[in-house]
Amino acid sequence: MQTPSPEIAELISRCALRDRAAFRSLYERTSAKLFGVVLRILKDRSEAEEAIQEVYVKIWQRADRYVPGHTSPISWLVAVARNHSLDILRARRPAADEIGAALDIADEAPDPEQATADRQVRGQIDSCLQTLEPDRADAVRGAYLDGFSYEELAQRHSIPLNTMRTWLRRSLLRLRECLSA
Repeated sequence: MQTPSPEIAELISRCALRDRAAFRSLYERTSAKLFGVVLRILKDRSEAEEAIQEVYVKIWQRADRYVPGHTSPISWLVAVARNHSLDILRARRPAADEIGAALDIADEAPDPEQATADRQVRGQIDSCLQTLEPDRADAVRGAYLDGFSYEELAQRHSIPLNTMRTWLRRSLLRLRECLSA
């Protein structure tokens, strides 16, 4: 069964917040596919097994670089695995190989300008979240950062399900207004 992209994107976002359970789940859901990518490039099972561990270390360290909507989450994960595998292949080659071959290897990381813009947007979102009532902000974080269902959030805040839906809808509208101001 294929894991839907929004679920993978959510797991990557939670990894950026250093959520170990999300990382474990991300590994369980994507490791077979990424191992296949690494093995196909390296053509050596033991080397691929070692490389896949290093790939997930990179994913953990760089999860905050994933920008939802810019690329699909699976494409981003595959790019990390592919680039790491290609780094291993390059390390095998003598240093005298043509430098021109490096032009064919895409760098998936955002450039410094984009990284700065991403940090500014994150700061703006945090600032706008602070304008919400604390329980509403907690519900938004729970739903969209922690992955709680509306039902779980309604129980957590001891309110009816439809009230939780209303809280989240109105909070998102206020966040949109704040972010566009």
